[in-house]
Amino acid sequence: MKLLSKALLSLLLLLPAFGLSALAQTAEQNIPPRQDLGALQKIAEQFMKVQTTGLSGTVNIAVEPLDNRLNLAACTSPQAFMPNGGRLWGRTTIGVKCIAPSPWTVYVRATVQVIAEYIVTSAPLAQGQVIGPNDITKVKGDLSNLPNGIITDPAQAIGRTANISLALGAPLRQDALRSNRVVQQGQAVRVVSTGPGFQITTEARALTNGSEGQMVQAKTSAGQVVSGIAKAGGILEINY
Repeated sequence: MKLLSKALLSLLLLLPAFGLSALAQTAEQNIPPRQDLGALQKIAEQFMKVQTTGLSGTVNIAVEPLDNRLNLAACTSPQAFMPNGGRLWGRTTIGVKCIAPSPWTVYVRATVQVIAEYIVTSAPLAQGQVIGPNDITKVKGDLSNLPNGIITDPAQAIGRTANISLALGAPLRQDALRSNRVVQQGQAVRVVSTGPGFQITTEARALTNGSEGQMVQAKTSAGQVVSGIAKAGGILEINY
C-alpha cells in the first residue's frame, strides 16, 4: 500500500513538469516567423544598383547593417523605395516596406560612390569669358563629394560663357556657365520642320532671343507664328 502511494505521489509531481513542457512547445509553435534583416539589406542594395544603372563611371554601393534588435514580422514581398528628397549618391537612405501580412517600414542607410571623369578649369577663367577647348581638362574623382550639376562632358562647356570668375582646377558646374545667344530678336532665321519622311525649310523672323537649345518663337512670311529649338547659325528646329 505504501509503495502504491509513493508511486501515485511521484506521478502527481511529474504531471506539472509534463504540462509546462507541452505548453512551452505549443507557445513556440504559435510564434510568428521573424523577418531576416540580412535579406532587407540585399533588397536595398539591389534597388540602388538598378537606380544607379544610368550613371556614368564606376558605382560603388555600401549598405549598412540594420540594428539586430529590430523585431519585424516576416514579409512575403518587401519593397524598396526612395524616400522623398532622397538622392542616388553620397550618404543616402533607402526605405523598405511591407504591406502584408503585417505592415511595417524600415530605413536602410547606404553610401554610394560614383567614380567618373568630370571637367575642371585648366587655367583661371574671368567672368564673361567664353570657354575654349584649352581652358578645360578632365580629372577623375568621386562625383558624390562634389556639388550638384557638375559637368562631365567637354561639349557642355565649350562655347559657353562663365557667369563667375573661376580659379585654376575649379570643377565646372552648369549654374556657373551660360549659353551664348544663337538667335536675336528680329533676326532672320531658317525654320527647319522635320518629320517622318519629310523636311521643310521656311524663312522667318525671330520674335524672341534664344540660346542654344532654348525654345524660340518666330513669324513666317505668311504671318504664321511658330516655335522651334534654337540652333547655331540662326536655325529653328521643329520636330514632328
